[in-house]
Amino acid sequence: MEFTAQMIAQYLGGSIEGNAQATVHTVAKIEEGHPGALSFLSNPKYTPYIYSTRSSVVLVNADFVAEHPVEATLVRVPNAYEAFARLLDLYAQAKLPANGVEQPSYISDKAQLHPETYVGAFAYIAEGAQIGKDAKIFPQAYIGRNVCVGEGTIIYPGAKIYDDCQIGNRCTIHAGAVIGADGFGFAPTADGNYHKIPQIGNVVIEDDVEIGANATVDRATMGSTYIRQGVKLDDHVHIAHNVEVNSNTVMAAQCGVAGTSKIGKNCMFGGQVGIAPHTNIGDGVQVGAKTGLAGTIKPGSMLLGTVGQDAGKERRAIAVYKNLPDLYRRLNEMERTIAKLMEEK
Repeated sequence: MEFTAQMIAQYLGGSIEGNAQATVHTVAKIEEGHPGALSFLSNPKYTPYIYSTRSSVVLVNADFVAEHPVEATLVRVPNAYEAFARLLDLYAQAKLPANGVEQPSYISDKAQLHPETYVGAFAYIAEGAQIGKDAKIFPQAYIGRNVCVGEGTIIYPGAKIYDDCQIGNRCTIHAGAVIGADGFGFAPTADGNYHKIPQIGNVVIEDDVEIGANATVDRATMGSTYIRQGVKLDDHVHIAHNVEVNSNTVMAAQCGVAGTSKIGKNCMFGGQVGIAPHTNIGDGVQVGAKTGLAGTIKPGSMLLGTVGQDAGKERRAIAVYKNLPDLYRRLNEMERTIAKLMEEK
């Protein structure tokens, strides 16, 4: 499909500078632009490319000031990065499969599917499941008993949703993700073995949540594990039983959250952050990669380092680390000088 700069500007509420009839049919990085491509400029580091790009149309911030002539048609918008994301979302939605049920697939006669639903080949939908309007269940996905999948939600190939779990509207569950596996609960016995504690709760995922590929969210021992509205979990993130992740929190790959921890709203976690059991994290906390957290973390904290100390202290420590060899040499020289002075007394 082709779109003109005029159509793009109307959709985004932007203004045009250049040829309003310039057409695009694909997207490209601004530094790799070619005729027929749409690019965007948001990061000032890439500004030099706008004067040499061959892209036909470029989204720019409304306050962008060109210092040299620009051949591409410019579409000025309040936030070029956000506008480009909106266009990519529109493009991705257009690529999704149409409604209908592919065969072979298994759908229980006791499941409820909205007529405007897509079910891919080899998908399994168990009894009592409810699938909402415009939901997309891709091939080889598993939807367990009494699972609810909301409107516009996408379950990608090979994802597994265990019994009784609830998935909200407009969620995305990527390939290989597992929602509702047993929490890690075992009671030690007198003979040194471990007795499995049945996990009889579920997982509740609210609206507009995205779960990355091969991520896992464990069902609660009792009650529910909660992933609140707008949460984004990257690939290979693990959320343990009875955890609550509050709205609009984001976690990068390989984060692990141990059981019964509570995480506040609008938090940001770098890759491989580890959170100990029963940790209570306030709203707006930002945590650097590989940081370990335990106990209670105050709202708005910024934490770095494997022990999760104050970000400012950790930065000062990092600045000292690179000078340690020189400091060590100077300390040895001082010790030798002091020892020599003591001998001369």
